[in-house]
Amino acid sequence: MTPDLPTPSLPMALQALDIFGIAVFAVSGALLAAEKKQTLVTFIFFAVVTGVGGGTLRDLLIGAPVFWVHKNLVLLICIGAALLVWLASRRWFAGSALLWFDALGLGAYATYGAAKALAFGIAPVPAFAMGVLTACAGGIIRDVLAGEPSILMRPELYVTAAALSAGLLVGLGLLGLGGWGAALVAAVAGFGLRGLAIARGWSLPAYRE
Repeated sequence: MTPDLPTPSLPMALQALDIFGIAVFAVSGALLAAEKKQTLVTFIFFAVVTGVGGGTLRDLLIGAPVFWVHKNLVLLICIGAALLVWLASRRWFAGSALLWFDALGLGAYATYGAAKALAFGIAPVPAFAMGVLTACAGGIIRDVLAGEPSILMRPELYVTAAALSAGLLVGLGLLGLGGWGAALVAAVAGFGLRGLAIARGWSLPAYRE
């Protein structure tokens, strides 16, 4: 039998980015349950699925221990996010709050997903793909479970914003400009593109015969 390989440790700043991404995605999942006027159980379920969905698929694909299975913090964050939305005044989360929380999670999680894949020895192009998967899969699962049109079937800039964050993180690393600064630039860029798409209605051109 071959010995187990050591698990790479990421800098604390990147781990903080991971926690931030989990929290805001969990809030976005609970917000969708609120829009659907569901029970507290559904709030928690949607928060958990959205918060851990993309990261779970990433870890399974890169051969990493699934990040939330051996610690309490992640699920407690998701449950706390669900309770926050459940108890908060509807005015706090009115209008396009779901879109903006989703945008915050998108940039943070795409950046962290790509960084974690690189730390586990994944090649740059697959690491880029892992960043996009980390950011998008949880929201896709959430929308499918809620009976909403998947973001993949809409032309708005969503996956593109995740690709920008993941691509910048990987590209800056290849140029020798990795670290927390590169992660911050990548996360802000993805959020910025997604935010502009929300504010200005930007979308990709659809196929026409």
